[in-house]
Amino acid sequence: MPSATENTAATSPVPLPDHSASQVAVRAPGSGPGWWAGAAGVAYEDGTYWLCYRLRRPVEAGRGVASVIAASTDGVHFREVAVVDRDMFGAASLERPALVRRPDGGWRLYVSCSTPGSKHWWIEALDADTVADLPQGKRSMVLPGDDLTAVKDPVVMRDGDAWRMWVCVHPLDDPDATDRMTTYLATSEDGLRWDVGPVALAARPGRWDARGARVTAVVAHPSSPGDLVAYYDGRATAEQNWHETTGVATGGGDGTFTALGTEPFARSPEGDGALRYLAIAALPDGAQRFYFESSDADGTHQLRTQLIPPSS
Repeated sequence: MPSATENTAATSPVPLPDHSASQVAVRAPGSGPGWWAGAAGVAYEDGTYWLCYRLRRPVEAGRGVASVIAASTDGVHFREVAVVDRDMFGAASLERPALVRRPDGGWRLYVSCSTPGSKHWWIEALDADTVADLPQGKRSMVLPGDDLTAVKDPVVMRDGDAWRMWVCVHPLDDPDATDRMTTYLATSEDGLRWDVGPVALAARPGRWDARGARVTAVVAHPSSPGDLVAYYDGRATAEQNWHETTGVATGGGDGTFTALGTEPFARSPEGDGALRYLAIAALPDGAQRFYFESSDADGTHQLRTQLIPPSS
């Protein structure tokens, strides 16, 4: 069974993640449902892949216990450089981090933090001169959320002096439906103080992504200069929470998107079918290296990688 599903209503303008064409980059800390390595972000700088990711255990064993930053020269074999533990933030769990090189040459790690005893999430940042120093770096509140809003899983891009963030927002108005998710676009002049603007991508009632749409990667449209393409996680029901599959959406340069197709574009052929949290490293020769969280047959989620040749 191929990982890319039949999707007769649309053709993807960009390459798709494929479980069967990938290999494991980081293994989960255990085996079975709830044992996951994934929710990754990646930065490629000066010949080094800097991969940040979440390690998770089942709910009864502690959920997202740490965000790890690791380095590699080949994009497959990583050495651990730094670990950010949830206890540093007083968080019940951590989810997707984002790692960005600052204009001054330093580094910033955005951390998604869960409020204990609540469905609320907030985002903080750590700043340091080196990646290894990030756990001891300067802390800044980036997006606190509020009583009716949880914020997490940022995708951050810097273009000159302009910063953009696609942030996943969960409404907390209904305690039985806090898994719903919408992606908003935020802008900033320094990457710390953000203005949250329009909806960038929303759920589509009656479709496979009816329960939510979380942007996970944004790239330039390969055949339409100035336009963008987003990869995103979606699901139809609350029961599919944590087992999202991957869709594709297109948009102009304003950072908002319209989803394509009637079915997911990529899913795992194994286990719960999850294939989510795609992150992309753009390489100097035009190739790309994908990183994504994907299910094994026993329900374990491994962090996998796939090399996409130039002009694929």
